[in-house]
Amino acid sequence: MAYASSGRLGGGALVTGASRGLGLLIARELAKRGCGVMLCARNADELAAAKRMLRDEGAEVRSLACDITDEGVAGNLVRATEEAFGSLDVLVNNAGMIQVGPLAAMTEDDFRDAMETMYFAPLRLVLAALPGMRERGHGRIVTISSVGGRIAAPHLLPYVGAKFASAGLSEGLRAELAAEGVSVTTVFPGLMRTGSHTAARFSGRADREYAWFAAAAGLPVLSMDAERAARAIVRAAERRRPELVLTPVAKAAVRLHGLAPATTTRALSLAARLLPDSGAEPERNVPGRHAARSLGSAALDRLTALNDRAARRLNQRTG
Repeated sequence: MAYASSGRLGGGALVTGASRGLGLLIARELAKRGCGVMLCARNADELAAAKRMLRDEGAEVRSLACDITDEGVAGNLVRATEEAFGSLDVLVNNAGMIQVGPLAAMTEDDFRDAMETMYFAPLRLVLAALPGMRERGHGRIVTISSVGGRIAAPHLLPYVGAKFASAGLSEGLRAELAAEGVSVTTVFPGLMRTGSHTAARFSGRADREYAWFAAAAGLPVLSMDAERAARAIVRAAERRRPELVLTPVAKAAVRLHGLAPATTTRALSLAARLLPDSGAEPERNVPGRHAARSLGSAALDRLTALNDRAARRLNQRTG
């Protein structure tokens, strides 16, 4: 069944990290609102599967497999989108990486990789997209940060550091570009059931790190249905909202941190003490799928059932 435009969005859209999870769902929602969508991701096989999925649903999509951390890629992506759809009207900086583990198990390269993926690559894409948006006098930029870009959770330091930076960039861009007709929306999602626990990388005691992260990411009370999150994100971009915080738990945490930062920090310090140490010989960057097999816990499998189903539905298990 072909998608029909609502008339409020349209033109060309570029979504990074669009082969799976939240990026795939955002691409679908943009297509439903009349956009032609350029999908971008590193893994060519996952990207081809995502494109087939959306085309079978009637979406107008193209794709380009690339690593957005390569410096020359941003201009190529913007040009490809403009050539395919006539213009680039919506840029969604969604691509990310999740590295889980204690600071003692992390290296400087982990922090650099996170910053390249979630700060510098989005910056380059914005700089490449802005000339066309300015010339047309309109455009929408969406930055997918995280509640971790407001509250620095332990055992996620490369991730939260990069998300803090991307949030600051996004909010500053909104202030500078508002007079030029370009709106910038910063999104702070809490935990969502996207199946990301299967693709995250775990260091230290990898199986124990996987256990707490996967359980939290899949619990209905703590996490949000990913389809509903994608609809809310695209609706916020459509309405040119400055900011969107997703999940009741994330909203409550952000408000508490704003009102009582010292209390929030003490709670996070307590949580850090309850999390696994790095171990005598820390493991490095173990994929979630491997950590799950190593752990082999039937009880955890039951806790992650909703998120495991999301992983299969959202192209997270094609590797």
